[in-house]
Amino acid sequence: MGFEKKEYEFLEEIGLSSKNVGCYVNGKWKANGPVITTTNPANNQPIAEVVEASLQDYEEALRACSEATKTWMQVPAPKRGEIVRQIGDALRAKLQQLGRLVSLEMGKILPEGIGEVQEIVDMCDFAVGLSRQLNGSVIPSERESYHLVQMWNPLGIVGVITAFNFPSAVLGKHCAIKLFCLYFLDRKGAPTTPLVTIALTKLIAEVLEKNELPGAIFTSLCGGAEIGQAIAKDTRIPLVSFTGSSKVGQIVQQTVSQRFGKCLLELSGNNAIIIMDDADIQLAVRSVLFAAVGTAGQRCTTCRRLLLHESIYKKVLDQLVESYKQVKIGDPLQKGILLGPLHTPESQKNFERGMELIKSQGGNILTGGSIIKSDGNFVQPTIVEVAPTVLAVKEELFAPVLYVMKFKTLEEAIEINNSVSQGLSSSIFTQKPQTIFKWLGPLGSDCGIVNVNIPTNGAEIGGAFGGEKATGGGREAGSDSWKQYMRRSTCTINYGSELPLAQGINFG
Repeated sequence: MGFEKKEYEFLEEIGLSSKNVGCYVNGKWKANGPVITTTNPANNQPIAEVVEASLQDYEEALRACSEATKTWMQVPAPKRGEIVRQIGDALRAKLQQLGRLVSLEMGKILPEGIGEVQEIVDMCDFAVGLSRQLNGSVIPSERESYHLVQMWNPLGIVGVITAFNFPSAVLGKHCAIKLFCLYFLDRKGAPTTPLVTIALTKLIAEVLEKNELPGAIFTSLCGGAEIGQAIAKDTRIPLVSFTGSSKVGQIVQQTVSQRFGKCLLELSGNNAIIIMDDADIQLAVRSVLFAAVGTAGQRCTTCRRLLLHESIYKKVLDQLVESYKQVKIGDPLQKGILLGPLHTPESQKNFERGMELIKSQGGNILTGGSIIKSDGNFVQPTIVEVAPTVLAVKEELFAPVLYVMKFKTLEEAIEINNSVSQGLSSSIFTQKPQTIFKWLGPLGSDCGIVNVNIPTNGAEIGGAFGGEKATGGGREAGSDSWKQYMRRSTCTINYGSELPLAQGINFG
């Protein structure tokens, strides 16, 4: 059966239809769970149907993953990297279609949708090179005829529970690194973006089949909370990666910790931009606009708090309010649109509740503050003048809402930045070296991402991505994030005939 709407016909180019099976289990597409309908957040009209996973499908998948390790672990890391290279090439060939799908199903504007898929391609390129650099170390031993080395070995199956706001990029950050690190991926996509999960899985499955590798190396399950709970509880999965809210992430962490598993958490952000009195104001305003309005405020790195030095407060705010009024809102697939819809009708209701709460706590709405009545989940980009101590400011409202506040000194601004429970991203705009290095130092930002003269969002893949405190402490993507997916082995080798003990102990 073909798609009812002509604008959805491109989905057939990436293996999708009006009815789709949402599970790739042991190299086969099968599912025995409920049938759901995925919708376009720009008009809340149906796109396609998806059959989700059942717990029986999940169990079959885990057994197959465990069996697939026997094949995959015998493949040398550089050859595993070659498989990742082929996955990257497959994604490149369908970049435009996949990016369009992300925009259609998630709601972000088309340039951001394409950019998200490009991030996976970039991660594949990064992982290919890294597949030849899983370096251990040689450590001088204090004992004669002893050799001390450190090695890295794979953990095994990794469960990945992804979020709706980056349905492909979260997969890319994990998949590219894990596959060359000898991982056997068990992935649960966000329940509201199943078509992205299916389309990406089809491309990866084709590469595995082409290379005559077990399909169970990469298992993909579309499903709800029960599948995520099964992953968290499963002792066969030594590492669980979860992207989502701090509230749910804490539950996942507690569940995994009870069985002594490991967690990689990418949770809520409540990110601030500080604009000092010596900042390039034009650069700062452009950065704030992208950081606060991009992806309709549904990035974990979205700027939610803007701290302005009192001497430039009015000047910056006037420019920013004027810029907000010029933001073009509409169908994210249309050219020139800067603000698409929120992802679900419930997200729109959360926005309304958030506006009522902030007004009740003394917030002054300078622009926006209302939903846009239409068939879609659109809201106005909003700027609220508020005190930094207001309780609503401490929580993450997943919408294009920017809280603006004044400060007098750098120390006060840093204190405000660090006063929330989340610790993902932060940025400062200044030209003074002494301000920059204090901001980057031990008495500066307490976040995992600490920027200067750029937005809080739009991170490159070369650095480690993640945050501190209630953001979870996990790191993914570049730098040495790959070590989280491995187990470290310290190996002491005695190649002599004597048995000297450490610390000079004489045991008879």
